[in-house]
Amino acid sequence: MTAASPATSPDARRAAEADARAHIDTTVAALADLVRIPSISADGHDPEQPRRSAGATAELLREAGLEHVELLEVEGAHPYVVGDHLHAGDDAPTVLLYAHHDVQPVGTPERWASAPFEPTERDGRLFARGAADDKAGVMVHVAAVGAWLRTHGRLPCNVKVVVEGEEEIGSPHLHEFLDAHGQRLRADVIVLTDLPNWQVGWPGLTVALRGMGELSVRVRTMAQPVHSGMYGGPVPDALTATARLLATLHDEHGAITVEGFTQGLRELSPVERGRLAELDTDSDDVRRDARMLDGVAYTGDPDSNRWERIWYLPTITPIGIDAPGTNEASNTLLAEVTTKLSCRFAPGMDPERSLQALEEHLVAHAPFGAEVTLTRGHHNPAWTTEPDGPAFEAAMAALEQGYGRAPAVMGCGGSIPFVEPFSEAFGGAPCLLTGVEDPATNAHGEDESLHLGDFANAVAAEVHLLAELADRLG
Repeated sequence: MTAASPATSPDARRAAEADARAHIDTTVAALADLVRIPSISADGHDPEQPRRSAGATAELLREAGLEHVELLEVEGAHPYVVGDHLHAGDDAPTVLLYAHHDVQPVGTPERWASAPFEPTERDGRLFARGAADDKAGVMVHVAAVGAWLRTHGRLPCNVKVVVEGEEEIGSPHLHEFLDAHGQRLRADVIVLTDLPNWQVGWPGLTVALRGMGELSVRVRTMAQPVHSGMYGGPVPDALTATARLLATLHDEHGAITVEGFTQGLRELSPVERGRLAELDTDSDDVRRDARMLDGVAYTGDPDSNRWERIWYLPTITPIGIDAPGTNEASNTLLAEVTTKLSCRFAPGMDPERSLQALEEHLVAHAPFGAEVTLTRGHHNPAWTTEPDGPAFEAAMAALEQGYGRAPAVMGCGGSIPFVEPFSEAFGGAPCLLTGVEDPATNAHGEDESLHLGDFANAVAAEVHLLAELADRLG
């Protein structure tokens, strides 16, 4: 670690943090305005809303003092937003700050306690779709940069920002984007503020992400629906066939039974198992945080603990099915049913190989000779890193300064396709994955929310992180 420069001295850091905390109400108000834009990136939703969100994000970056702010686009993609502030000097490190401005669909609106895109504060939390995932991440970057520029007129390190517009649909155009604009975004370290903390008031530094993939499964048994009374009995319906087919994917414990799907799955290292042990994995936090009903059992390999199943083991999950709802159902045998499967890939697994094994299983196990048609979606592998070196030391120190306690080194069961391609494109640049979520956030679900106290701490931690990286990498 080099000696702190005047720009990163304790007094300079304290002044920037104090400014960030003094402006937190303004930051939350700006977050609320951004959240009001329903920037759902999934197919079937208005593509003008992600574009509106990109424009609003660009304006926030400009107001913070970033330069060269613009929307970058590749054909077929929702807009990315970029900006920079590169006046710290050639000897200072360059840090790329990442977040995304697109959001998930709202699910079932009537299950929300308040309107999904009308941010509402209750009990110290801000409720809205995107309030945490990941428009809060956008605002952490905006607030940290703004605090340094207001108090000192400069940043401790060179900063670039990229805010993606299609992370929630798997970043399908990421490689085209990197080919076109990757050189402009090259950096020594990447900071991604799109992850969970361990608990409220206890920050997390994420070192493992599962990969993901989607597979659409269409099951057909007839050319058209027919009367269930006239033909029910000898004629198989597509919904029953689908149910029987899905049941072949797991055993009675919910463990995956698809031959070859888990090929390559690596064993955890003693260090990784030690981290799991440190995080009290025998507690029942998972049941509480997932809002499991009394009497419902955990699924998966019973010989593994719950956090290992979430962070380091794969899944195959039906997440949607095209069939008439109960209110629209008629007395017919369904001719065709389509299910979307979501897969999570663990470290060591090859998504291509695993999806091939799943496809072969589905065709081989088609009930009643049903016709099975498969369509793959986008996919990406798992990502892991070891928190070694000056960049991770900087992150550990900054998180402790922002939250008042050392971070938990943890995994995340979710996926961020951006991480590995950008790290590889920049020659293995370290990726620091920090968060604004907590176990009660319910990202992607109804009543998504942001803990406002932790949000203020996340902003403070990033204020310190820019200085720590300047000192340790400069």
